[in-house]
Amino acid sequence: MMNTVINMDLPKRKPTRLKQYNYSTDGAYFVTICTKDKRKVFGKIVGGGALDAPQMILSEIGGIVDKYIQSTNNIPEIVVDKYVIMPNHIHLLLRIENGTSRAPSPTNQILPHAISTFKRFVNRDARCSVFQRSYHDHIIRDEADYRKIWNYIDTNPAKWQEDCFYVED
Repeated sequence: MMNTVINMDLPKRKPTRLKQYNYSTDGAYFVTICTKDKRKVFGKIVGGGALDAPQMILSEIGGIVDKYIQSTNNIPEIVVDKYVIMPNHIHLLLRIENGTSRAPSPTNQILPHAISTFKRFVNRDARCSVFQRSYHDHIIRDEADYRKIWNYIDTNPAKWQEDCFYVED
């Protein structure tokens, strides 16, 4: 009997982390995590009339996400300064403090480890796979960058239909 090896060209995944950057370094980060297939499982945006500002009403899964974002502040090195849960994605503005005491290595970096743990706990409680495989991060460069991202998170529900992650119902 002859063994046949099938040569399948698997898609090349683009690395999402900045090369040579130590994600255990103290600093501020803007993180976006999307749902699998951009499904709107976190809730819906309501309001937006003349007298009411748009706001997010969380679903059960959105509530689970909110619980674990808030519990992230129990991790000694991580502070969540601001966040918004949207129907199919999350934006987090977070800081790593006193993180440089850990030896940097690809498997022991504070930010990737925290995001991975967060996603795993949400998936467990939701009893399904909620998130896409990767996430986007942006290293905040200065105070102006920080303020711009803070404002973006603040106004995200009001600009939902203009959002790059917006999907029609």
